[in-house]
Amino acid sequence: MAYRYFATPKRKFIIADTPGHIQYTRNMVTGASTSNAAVILVDARNGVIEQTRRHAYIAALLNIPHVLVCVNKMDLVEYSEEVFDRIKADFIQVAGRVGNQDIHFLPISAKLGDNVVDPSTNMPWYTGETFLGLLEALPVGKDWNLNDPRFPVQYVIRPISDEYHDYRGYAGRVASGVFRVGQKVVVLPGGLKTTVEAIDFAGQSLDYAFPPQSVTIRLTDEIDVSRGSMIVDAVNQPQQSQEIDLMVCWLNEKPLMVRGKYMVKHNSNEVRCIITEVKYKVNINTIEEIHNDLHVGLNEIARITIKTTKPLFFDPYKKNRDTGSLILIDEGTNNVVGAGMIL
Repeated sequence: MAYRYFATPKRKFIIADTPGHIQYTRNMVTGASTSNAAVILVDARNGVIEQTRRHAYIAALLNIPHVLVCVNKMDLVEYSEEVFDRIKADFIQVAGRVGNQDIHFLPISAKLGDNVVDPSTNMPWYTGETFLGLLEALPVGKDWNLNDPRFPVQYVIRPISDEYHDYRGYAGRVASGVFRVGQKVVVLPGGLKTTVEAIDFAGQSLDYAFPPQSVTIRLTDEIDVSRGSMIVDAVNQPQQSQEIDLMVCWLNEKPLMVRGKYMVKHNSNEVRCIITEVKYKVNINTIEEIHNDLHVGLNEIARITIKTTKPLFFDPYKKNRDTGSLILIDEGTNNVVGAGMIL
C-alpha cells in the first residue's frame, strides 16, 4: 500500500493506493478505515468482475461515505454510452446487496485525460462532473457524526505548579458530537454526572469543540477520570457490554483461535478478551456467508463474538466509525492481528 499527497486550491488530498488482489485484503481494509471516499476503477472492457465486488463490499463494510466508480479505458470501447450504462446498472445491483450509499459514476480515460480534470469532448453524452471536480465537491464535512458526543480521554493534565495550582484537564480528540461549556455530561465507566466547565485549545478557551479537534476538557467536579475513560452526553450515552459482536478482518499469518486470548484496543481504552465464537466467514468475491468452514486466516473476514474483562463503551460502527471500531492485539508478540467493526 502506498500513500500519495496532492492539493488543489480548494482541498488537500491523501490517496491510499491499495492493491485489489484478494491476498491484500488487509491492505485494503487499512486504507479504507480512515477514508472519506473510495475510488473504484472498472475496466470498461471487462465490466463488473469479482475484484469490483470485493472493493464494493469492503467499502460498505468500512462504511466509507462516498463511492466513486470510475469506468476507465473508455477510449478502448469507442466511448460507448451503452457500455457505460451497462456497467453502471451492474454495479448498482452489487451496491444494493452490500450496502454502498452515496455512489457516483464517471466514464473516464485515465491515459488520455478524458473527464479526469477537464470535460471530455469524446463523450458529449456525459454531462456530470469531472473526476477532480467531483473530489473537490464531495460534502465531506457531513461525514462526521455530530449527534453523539463522545470524548475518549487520552491523558490527564495536572501541572501542579504555582501558576496552575488546581488545574485538572482531560486531553483527547473529540470522536463525535459537539461538546459545549455548561453541557451536562457523564464520565464512563463510573457513570458520575458533572458539567463541562471549560474547553482549552492551544492556550485559548473555546465555547464548544467538535470532531476531529484535539482539546482539553475541564469538569466542574473532581471525579475519578483516567486514560481509557470516556466523557459522553448525560442523555445520549453509548452502549456498554462485555459481550460484543463484530465483523473482523484478520491481519496476521497466525489464524484466529477460538477461546484464544487477545488484547483489545478501543479508542484509548485497553482490555483483555477471549474470542468465544466464530459465527460465519464471508466470501468477499461472492458476498456469501460461509458456515461450514470457520477457520479464519490471513485476509479473511468473519463475524465473531468476543468477551472482554471489562465493559466497553461503544456505538455500532455503521453509526460511529470512531467508537465502533477496535483492534485485536496478540499478547505474546504485541502484533495487531485483527481489525474489528462492532455490529
